[in-house]
Amino acid sequence: MNAQDPYEKTFAALPPAAGRGFARTWWGHAWLRALEDSALDGEQVRQGRRYARTGAVGAVSVRPGGLTAVVRDPDGTAHRTDVLVQEFTEAEWDRLLALAAAESGHIAALLDREVPPELAEDASAAGVELLPGIGDLDPRCDCGEWDHCPHTSALCYQVARLLDQDPFVLLLLRGRGERDLLDELEERSTAEAEAPDDLSGAGSGGDADAGIPAAEAWAARGVLPPLPPLPRLPQAPGQPPTLDTESESEPPAGLDVDAVEFLAQAAASEAHRLLAEALAPAHAERAPQPPLTLSEDAVRLTAEGGDFRVRSRLSAATDRNRAAMDLAVLAWGFGAAPALAALEDDWTPDRAALTRARTALAAAWADEAPDGDAPYSGAPPSGAPAGNAPDGGAGTPAPELRRVRARWTEPGTGRQLRLGREGRWWPYRSEAGRWVPAGPSDADPAAALAALDPAEET
Repeated sequence: MNAQDPYEKTFAALPPAAGRGFARTWWGHAWLRALEDSALDGEQVRQGRRYARTGAVGAVSVRPGGLTAVVRDPDGTAHRTDVLVQEFTEAEWDRLLALAAAESGHIAALLDREVPPELAEDASAAGVELLPGIGDLDPRCDCGEWDHCPHTSALCYQVARLLDQDPFVLLLLRGRGERDLLDELEERSTAEAEAPDDLSGAGSGGDADAGIPAAEAWAARGVLPPLPPLPRLPQAPGQPPTLDTESESEPPAGLDVDAVEFLAQAAASEAHRLLAEALAPAHAERAPQPPLTLSEDAVRLTAEGGDFRVRSRLSAATDRNRAAMDLAVLAWGFGAAPALAALEDDWTPDRAALTRARTALAAAWADEAPDGDAPYSGAPPSGAPAGNAPDGGAGTPAPELRRVRARWTEPGTGRQLRLGREGRWWPYRSEAGRWVPAGPSDADPAAALAALDPAEET
């Protein structure tokens, strides 16, 4: 221990950490995020993690504002390595200690070698960042690297293990030793307990604690500060970290690292999409969309996934074979969940829905043909009255449609319309003996069927 710095503390070298993570507590993970999010070269960080895992980090010296250790390369070359951390100012310490002393549970948690998340959140709100963030870990190493090198990364990973065992290491880095901290917390909590409980302010030398008159508080009940400006939409979804396992212990049985990385990227993409919708004009006036079912979400993920194994697992999880999942993904591309329902939901419309459908079908082909031909002699759409020869807006006569539940099929043409529960029409085409989604929905059945015309196919 350095005699000139009574706060300096040295920890013996820890044994290799094969087969375990470097952080188990939430504050240990926060420490590592500060490292991993700050480093410009992820490969050097991964190399440092391997160094720490094999026991290359020697004894660690902790003092206010910094860490020091000797880290050895695989060939035995030793490097003096430091990581600097900003100390708290006296004003910051005063705010932090006031928050900790105000709650007896905070002191008890610290004595149990735990950091209450509420204390960290309250401190952050008061302008005191207890845990380091991006750029707060300043690396120094005699190997010559200016960014986090394998040696400073290894030191940070080893310190995460120390923080798990003793969070006072973090407070020492911020400038105060354990004994002094506990003495000051005890002094503050005692003073607060002995303070007179005087709500009137008479014993406080003025009106500082008198509060606000009820009439004044009631009068200001409708006064609210303006809302903060909306955030800007990022240009693209964020890139989740890579779950690197190279040269380290194998992942637990049953854990598919590629699948986890895919889910993380899919979650980032979905968050970006939801934020874009929330920032779009008139978003508040739109009706909220129901949450996706597990089956629907599996199709959404399959549509985004390029890995064959991931797609196969999603198919199996929803009891779809490969062909069924391919059809589901095709339908999803035309209209998400409603399009998927049109594919897989073979429902029967009730009387009211069927009446609306028949009315829409009759109206779609109710106009006369441009050349004034005689009334159409073919059968009208199921349930619709016979009318004049229509063109559907393109000179095409009204088709003969036969209904089975919510599906209207034109015999001999391989064309079909499906009515969705939302009241829109979905075009389908017969291919190789199965019905395949052929386009987005339309409120007009004639327009939906026109998507299946040869000209449209070309």
